[in-house]
Amino acid sequence: MFIVAALYHFTRFPDPAALKAPLAALCCQQGVTGTLLLAPEGINGTIAGTRAGIDAALAHIRSLPGCAGIDWKESTAEAMPFGRMKVRLKREIVTMGEPQVDPTAAVGRYVEPADWNALIAAPDVAVIDTRNAYEVAIGTFEGAVDPGIDSFRDFPGWWQANRERFHNKRIAMFCTGGIRCEKSTNYLMGLGEAEVFNLKGGILKYLEKIPAEESLWQGDCFVFDQRVALTHGLAPGRHGMCHACRRPVSPEDMAAPGFEHGVSCPQCVEEFSEADRERFRERQRQVRLAAERGERHLGAEH
Repeated sequence: MFIVAALYHFTRFPDPAALKAPLAALCCQQGVTGTLLLAPEGINGTIAGTRAGIDAALAHIRSLPGCAGIDWKESTAEAMPFGRMKVRLKREIVTMGEPQVDPTAAVGRYVEPADWNALIAAPDVAVIDTRNAYEVAIGTFEGAVDPGIDSFRDFPGWWQANRERFHNKRIAMFCTGGIRCEKSTNYLMGLGEAEVFNLKGGILKYLEKIPAEESLWQGDCFVFDQRVALTHGLAPGRHGMCHACRRPVSPEDMAAPGFEHGVSCPQCVEEFSEADRERFRERQRQVRLAAERGERHLGAEH
């Protein structure tokens, strides 16, 4: 059993590049895998490893400037969900493309999972899912607005085009772990929206804390590792991954025409050429051969 820790923290890193090598070395020494992003605005990522390895990595992260109070969310995985450790430097730890947005200055009012149902059931509240369309497609909260965006960078444009729809409404926003809401709520507040709320800990914390029989969540929650999707109690969901387009696929998708494991799914079968599909088939063959040797092929990574 492996521990999976999802984390983010907005803080000022004057020199993110100086933090990269020591962090990567510590994680590798501890056998921790996953991806961590460093930027002038902070740190974001998901890592997996043994209990001791994750504890060591988190201790190191808490020692970084401004990170002593970092929060994280834990779940478990039967198999290691990442093939290697990557620490990357980025301009933003979650890309919105709005330089004026600063979650360290102000964010929406946090709502605990236990209080979320009552808030989003109120008639004067508009509930907005800030995630990408392919994430929303496999699960969201009952009655939530789907902006239909391909990336978080598209959210500001969507809001500017649709803000009149939410006149005189309180705005409740949510995302997988909370990071996108830190930025989106600050963005809306900067435009004069006064009543803005975000789900503390995101969908993952809600699914961990709220029993299925009391939940307003419908479907699975997409996660960015080989588990693909989680459901109530952070148990594995019903979706798999198309390793051609990286979109989640349901059991129904896997039984439909156009699905070929590792090669295509009904959503992307027309998006790739036959030459592309031949490359994907060869990659899948190499993944299978590596598995037969008891090895892990990096082509199998999400």
